[in-house]
Amino acid sequence: MKKNLHYLLILFLTTFITKAQVTITPSSFNVNDQITITVSTATQTCNQIGTTPAKVYMHAGIGDDANAFGFGVVGNWGQDDNIGIMTNNGNGTWSITITPSTYFGLNSTQQANATKLGMVFRNANGSQTLKLPPSCGDFIFNVGTFQVNLSTPTNNSTTIINSGGSIAIAASNTGGTANYNLKANGLSINTNTTSNYTFNPSNITNNTNYELEVTLGGSTITRRFSVVVNPTVINETLPTGLENGINYSVSDNTKATLVLEAPGKDFVYVAGTFNNWNPDHNYAMKKDPATGKFWIELNGLTPGVDYSYQYWVVDQTPVANSPVLVRTADPCSTTVLSFYDDQWIPNTSYPNLPSFPTASGQEREVTMLKTGQTPYNWITTNFTKPNKDKLVIYELLIRDFDVNRNYQDVINRIQYFKDLGINAIQLMPIMEFEGNESWGYNTSFHMALDKFYGTPEKFKELVDICHQNGIAVILDIAFNHAFGRNPMVRMWMNDPDGDGWGSPSVDNPYFNTTARHSYSVGEDFNHTSTLTKNYVKQTIKHWITEYKIDGFRWDLTKGFTQNCTGGDDNCTNNYQQDRVDVLKEYADYSWSLDNDHYVIFEHLGSDNEEQQWANYRINEGKGIMMWGEMWAQYKELAMGYSTQNISRMSHTSRGFTGKRLIGYPESHDKDRIMYEAFTYGNGAGAFPTLNNLNNTLNRMASIGATSILVPGPKMIWHFAELGNNQSIYTCANGTINDEGSLFPGDCKLDTKQQVQWTENWLTDARRTSILSDYSKMIKLKTTEPVFMGDHFISPDGNNLRQRVYIYNNSFTTAQLRNVVVLANFSVANLSINPNFPTDAYTYPMTWYDLMDNTPVIINNPTEAIAINSGKFRIFGNQPASTLSNSDFEINNNEINLYPNPTKSTFAISSDATQVEIYTITGQMIQTFKDIVSNQEIDITNLGTGIYLVKITNAFGLSQTKKLIKD
Repeated sequence: MKKNLHYLLILFLTTFITKAQVTITPSSFNVNDQITITVSTATQTCNQIGTTPAKVYMHAGIGDDANAFGFGVVGNWGQDDNIGIMTNNGNGTWSITITPSTYFGLNSTQQANATKLGMVFRNANGSQTLKLPPSCGDFIFNVGTFQVNLSTPTNNSTTIINSGGSIAIAASNTGGTANYNLKANGLSINTNTTSNYTFNPSNITNNTNYELEVTLGGSTITRRFSVVVNPTVINETLPTGLENGINYSVSDNTKATLVLEAPGKDFVYVAGTFNNWNPDHNYAMKKDPATGKFWIELNGLTPGVDYSYQYWVVDQTPVANSPVLVRTADPCSTTVLSFYDDQWIPNTSYPNLPSFPTASGQEREVTMLKTGQTPYNWITTNFTKPNKDKLVIYELLIRDFDVNRNYQDVINRIQYFKDLGINAIQLMPIMEFEGNESWGYNTSFHMALDKFYGTPEKFKELVDICHQNGIAVILDIAFNHAFGRNPMVRMWMNDPDGDGWGSPSVDNPYFNTTARHSYSVGEDFNHTSTLTKNYVKQTIKHWITEYKIDGFRWDLTKGFTQNCTGGDDNCTNNYQQDRVDVLKEYADYSWSLDNDHYVIFEHLGSDNEEQQWANYRINEGKGIMMWGEMWAQYKELAMGYSTQNISRMSHTSRGFTGKRLIGYPESHDKDRIMYEAFTYGNGAGAFPTLNNLNNTLNRMASIGATSILVPGPKMIWHFAELGNNQSIYTCANGTINDEGSLFPGDCKLDTKQQVQWTENWLTDARRTSILSDYSKMIKLKTTEPVFMGDHFISPDGNNLRQRVYIYNNSFTTAQLRNVVVLANFSVANLSINPNFPTDAYTYPMTWYDLMDNTPVIINNPTEAIAINSGKFRIFGNQPASTLSNSDFEINNNEINLYPNPTKSTFAISSDATQVEIYTITGQMIQTFKDIVSNQEIDITNLGTGIYLVKITNAFGLSQTKKLIKD
């Protein structure tokens, strides 16, 4: 007995301490009430933050009885960003005052169903927490001044019945007698005053949404559930020529036919704005007896009106833990509305974005539908893609490229790309992804544009303008996986807690239940499934036909096998015939739609497997281009170390028959080379050689010379051409969590500050020097025929003395036949033996510095050439025929335009051999020759707007100015 009393005393004290540790005032509250949450740091049980922390953050969520965090969570774990920060009361307690409905951004449905509030507390960086003793779990509190238990049917459930059936309803409440009001599709059908409610609606013939409102003491709690009537599916042949998703009628813009592939499902309704989100039997989809596809023709639609819809997909006998009903957007949506994301999309990026239908009780994505749309008027209809061997690809993340983080930003910089000389832009994923602040690899809808970046029309304008300026557009696409909002995940999902989210169930025809490779992210597609293959091919077709996309970079192709298991790196990295075959099949399909389509794989695997793709159909001018990461090698050179060689920048080193290696020193996946060199370079610390930014940036052009000029396609990660030294691990608040930090890599995906513009890099001579060199190198690569020839890489003694030889022995010596690139990556000045070719030349002879065509007398082909630390030289046996001074070289004298703005004329403050006027989208519209200082230039024929004026002087140096015409 004494032992039991002792146990009860401990239990009492623990309960008392727990209640005292976190208090809410008032203790009983509704979701719309203002409350103050106070936590005491006095106790040591489950308290890692200590009794006197510098800061305390509340990481909190709200939900229902099944999941206290299910409706939303506020707090960015590990971030000292003031979101959820508490106020120090000065007595060992910390407080925060919130109104739950607004703090968590709840819609009306969530407000009505919120019953639990969950929270934990942490220090500023999330390394220490304060949790509920003695379990050290989450603190959970009731929401509502009283509680309601809907026992039959369960809250938010759906019951399937036959037409004319009934349903039993039972509920109870705490706090005494309450007023019950049962509504069916918004109309009251029964009321009662009780604490134990029962009612049995009968003869139900229509789909019905029920709301049970329980009122006590001025507060109301609502429980929702629904009944869906089995419509008895009509079997009817699907009209020919229709694809999955939306099919707009060519002859009648009041019609659209929806097609859904949902094997194993019993019936499907379509709910949308056209039936007030409550479909009757007229909106039950028919079923094609041959294919099993569901379909329905919608009639009476108003052209130009924005409609939205979801599918109600029903399986009356689902596998264990799977829902009977899933409400989901169309898997083949081209535009979706999202409750979670759309509220944060600025009107400047997506004007007049339709509102998400929260008032109708929708929570997850809905599909947009609009008949009678005006087709985009493409200006460029016959774009010729740049030769694969000459590709210089500019990898770009729209989110971090410019201040507005949208397509218009990229359009506005088209002159920048032209001057740089790149001939392809590769956009990191722009398909609808989860959230807005993302790299895009967490894709949920592969055929839909993510609205955060802009409208479909604006993206088409971007593609069109790129094509007008000779620039191909490549999309990064993630077909290895999808994330939980994806309809094909949700229609066949394992959802044991019933919250509407889950992982693929065992009967999912698209996804594996566990990843069949060791690089799993999201949910793993099964690429042996015919349904998956058809979905991938339809997606490819959509982007090529609708947006004129020139190529795809296929993310994480190692995941396309079905032969391995999670954690088995050896299997995943070795040759797998099934993924060789399926990826060739996808490439063949792309080429069947677009004969010159760029197919690029990010495989980063074994040479023998990559050879299968790189050499595939190479004799037809095809072949799949492979990503060739060379970050470690070039990083070491930039840091001044000689441990790595760059021989694998060459396609020949990997056994590729053709030039199908996209070699690159930098990409989005690894930290910036300039950051690594500045932070960890040779001499950093006691002997500050490379931790001086001038010295570090001095090396970036040499990185370009020894990578870009190697024959074959190459890639630049955006702003490498300006020597970007901003760590990829820079957090939103400006701190850096790189690989050497306490929490390495946890800010990798954070939105980056726009330092390239806010710090005016285009006026920084250190950076524009790199830009100028890159522009010249790219021009050499893309215009001089020798760079289509052969090459080899042969350092002089060690890797710090790099040498790259480019040649075409079929050319005569009167042509640019040989190019020799020398680079000194040492932290000291060195001399390098150039070992100039001798087979066709007699020495002494004149070689030319191809960066400015300066002639250089070479007496002996092995005579060492002095090159300063970090610098490079590029020699050719003939001058470059197309070389001109870079547009990026800045004249010491700043040129001014005046007046600016102007109504009719303007003048410039310096003589100019040529003045060109461009639209803001990069189209040249007017040219003037031999303009003298202060001469008036007439522009009365131009419309009002913003123009770019490019001024070139007698030395070939150029500046570009913005001019406003009133």
